[in-house]
Amino acid sequence: MIRAKKHFGQNFLKDRIVLEKIIQAISKDTKFIVEIGPGLGDLTQELLKISRVKAIEIDEDLIPFLRQKFKEQLASANLTLLNADASKLFEQGLDENQYFLVANLPYYVASNLILSALKDKKCLGLIVMVQKEVALKFCAKAGDSDFSALGVLSSLICEKEFLFEVPAHCFEPAPKVTSAVMMLKKECEFEEICDIKSFEKFLRASFKAPRKTLLSNLKAYKTELLELFKALNLKENIRPHELCAKSYLKLFQNLKDSL
Repeated sequence: MIRAKKHFGQNFLKDRIVLEKIIQAISKDTKFIVEIGPGLGDLTQELLKISRVKAIEIDEDLIPFLRQKFKEQLASANLTLLNADASKLFEQGLDENQYFLVANLPYYVASNLILSALKDKKCLGLIVMVQKEVALKFCAKAGDSDFSALGVLSSLICEKEFLFEVPAHCFEPAPKVTSAVMMLKKECEFEEICDIKSFEKFLRASFKAPRKTLLSNLKAYKTELLELFKALNLKENIRPHELCAKSYLKLFQNLKDSL
């Protein structure tokens, strides 16, 4: 009997309705899907009805089970199965071909995996299941209380949509939190807009104390910011979540020589 491993953040999805809703959200002209963490392969089975799939599974104990379950699909090359840590694979790219990412991501690495996918030029977009709070942060818009650095980054290059919640009882074992499925479709690449490493550093400083004003968080650049606020018609007491992604980019572009 296969048991979920806590150190891998495994919670196996068992609800067929949720599986069907995920599949329905995927564009039917998708040619190649990468799945991170196939687990017992229930979602993999449905993804194979849409396109070729590359499944990346960190748990070596699941590999023999998956090889047996998908013997025919592996033989026909409709499925590629890789025993690896996806977070490390991103350093070289998940695949040499363009792909769409679909995954039930472990909560403890979800944000980092999503950001890595957004930075990967081969990734066209993603539909992932994550902790509800993470989905809300990525899908938030300026003015929402959940708007953070993650929301700014996704807003710059993606069309985004919070699709639906997934209650804990849909998993085995049941997690202690509510999950959610979200979709991010890339419209451009970060490198077309900014130096992403420097911009991320700027955003970390901007949101370091979300309840304080943006001017307070970036007080080292107060003189320059006051001039920029005036030029952009921004109020001096604006808080980090109230500023839109494009305005963050404008501030960064004007301050980057000072950062």
